[in-house]
Amino acid sequence: MINEIKKDTQQRMEKSLETLKAHIAKIRTGRAQPSLLDGIQVEYYGSPTPLRQVANVVAEDARTLAVTVFDRSLIGAVEKAILTSDLGLNPSSAGTTIRVPLPPLTEERRRDLIKIVKGEGEQGKIAIRNVRRDANDQIKALLKDKEISEDEERKAQDEIQKITDTFVKKVDEVLADKEKELLDF
Repeated sequence: MINEIKKDTQQRMEKSLETLKAHIAKIRTGRAQPSLLDGIQVEYYGSPTPLRQVANVVAEDARTLAVTVFDRSLIGAVEKAILTSDLGLNPSSAGTTIRVPLPPLTEERRRDLIKIVKGEGEQGKIAIRNVRRDANDQIKALLKDKEISEDEERKAQDEIQKITDTFVKKVDEVLADKEKELLDF
């Protein structure tokens, strides 16, 4: 039973870490990354559709994304979707390809982005701590139901804490990498 709780805790903390990575991947660094446009929805036959389903997005060079639209009639809609997104990008079309140049980031904007990244990191740590709390509650319930002894409870909580410490350390590493990426470019 305790092993199941630990396994579930590990999986849930892993998901929290992946979610954090996905959130901070969308924060623009000045380097062209196709994942930057992942959140954009395009109006396609009356329904919002993810950009990736109507176009191919590649990094042409360090500062330019190339969006190749599958259906020529959608070029205007894709351009409008990129333009109206909150990313501050200015696309220009050339045939079936839309080029999206990324403007260089100012030092002030980099500092703001680092604050945002740190805020996301703190949310990730909170999520991990919530998972720890849930696991400890489950272990306490087992103790209350007399399914485990107090020694087993203490040992299990120590193991859960070790797992938590490992994931908090991973969050710190992810944040440090993103911060370095924001400052380097």
